[in-house]
Formats: sequence, C-alpha cells, structure tokens
Amino acid sequence: MKILTQARRAEERAARGAPAVLLALATAALLAAAPAPAQAQLFSDSEARKAILDLRARIAADQEQSQRQLAELRAQQEEQLAALRRSLLDLDGRLAQLREELRALRGDNESLRRDLAELQRRLADGNQALDERLRQMEPQQVNVDGVAFQASPAERRDWDDAMGKLRQGDFAAAAGALARFLEQHPGSGYEASARFWLGNALYGKRDYKGAVAALRAMTEAYPKHPKAPEAMLALANSLAESKDSAGARRTLQELLQRYPGSEAAAAGKERLAALR
Repeated sequence: MKILTQARRAEERAARGAPAVLLALATAALLAAAPAPAQAQLFSDSEARKAILDLRARIAADQEQSQRQLAELRAQQEEQLAALRRSLLDLDGRLAQLREELRALRGDNESLRRDLAELQRRLADGNQALDERLRQMEPQQVNVDGVAFQASPAERRDWDDAMGKLRQGDFAAAAGALARFLEQHPGSGYEASARFWLGNALYGKRDYKGAVAALRAMTEAYPKHPKAPEAMLALANSLAESKDSAGARRTLQELLQRYPGSEAAAAGKERLAALR
C-alpha cells in the first residue's frame, strides 16, 4: 500500500510537467525497490513459522517424553503396589498359619497337661501302692496277749491263718498251723502265745499228751508272760485228763504259789479242791 502511494505521487509530479526521463527513472526505481520489503517480510514470517513449528515440536516431544515417563512411573507404582499386595497377602496367609499353629500348640499343651496330670495321678497311685506293699513287707509292731513286738509280714500272715482256724473251732487244723508256725518262725515274738494256743488246740482235739508237752514248754520258757498263769491251769487240766492226778495237783499248787493274785489261781484253787 505504501508503494502504490509513492507511485501515485510520482505520477502527479509528472503530470505537473516533470520531464519524461525523470518520470521513467522514478518509476523504474520504484519498481526495482518495491519487491525488497515484501521479500524481507515474507522471509521473517517463514522463520517465525519455523520457530513456532520447532517450538511446538519440542513441546510435543517433551509432552510425549513426560507422558512416557509418567506411564513408566505409573507402571512402576502399579508393580510396586502389586508386589506390596502380594506381600500383604503372603503376610496375612502366614499370620493365619501362625494362628492355626498357635491353636494347635495350645491344644497340644492342653493335651500334655492332661497327660501329665494323669501320669502324676498314676505315679501317686503307684507310689501309694508301693508304700503299701513295702509296709506289708516291713516288720510292724503288733500286740498279742498283752505283749508288744515287731513281726514280719510272713509271721503276721501265718499267725492270722492259724488263729482264724482256732476261732472257727477247727482244733486239728489250728494245731497243725500253729506247729508249722513254730517250725517256720523260730524265735518269733509270737512263740509264747503260739505254744499256749497250740496246747489249747491240742486239748480241744483231745490230744492231752501233746497239750501237756506244749503247755509245759510254754510255762518253763516264759514264766513272766501274761498267759503263763492260764497256761499252768490248762496244763493241770491236761494232766488230769491224762489220768495224772498227782501231776495235776502239783501244777495247781505251783500255780497258787507263782501267781496267787491271778484269775487263773482262783480257778485253780477250786480245781485243786475238786481233785482232793
């Protein structure tokens, strides 16, 4: 638009009478000078467009790179989250397993406690039974016919067996058991009583001679025994049944002399009066 304005002004100057050569030169100069500003303007616009395109390309490239990095970061985060979820699931499974194992251990502990209690109970019962057997095997103090002494389990057993037969009135069996007792347990604390009751058992079965031998042995060996007065009275009765009245009277008189205050002496006095 500026170029056209200058051309018009030149034409106006030529119309006012300027020479034709000057007009021609001015027109040629204008025509020669006119394209230069247009080309410069076109060149500047192209560079600008190119810079803009380059800038856009760089921005697009940066955005694309940022998106790729963001995608990679998201992918890494997703992978880390997935790994964390797997770890949490594994941990939860392990915790569940540990809880199950703990319940099993508690059950085992309860079972072990029950087994231990049962074992302790059995052990206590076994110890009690063992103590009982040991007590039965160990000598124990007994009191027979007013005399206390230590007796072994075998002695107690055999004595109880013999006396049981005597209490049942089986004089023959009692006499046999008491005779065996004296053979198997020599020096026993039961010996004095065994000889006394053996004499009574023999008397009961009418073995008066045997009774005399057993009762005489008892009175001679154990004159201070609580049963000695009764043994002398039983000896006198056995002598009387054996038709030895003289021996019976001598035994009764000895009874009165040795044990005058005993019940056996009172009975012996009446028996002596009857023999006279």
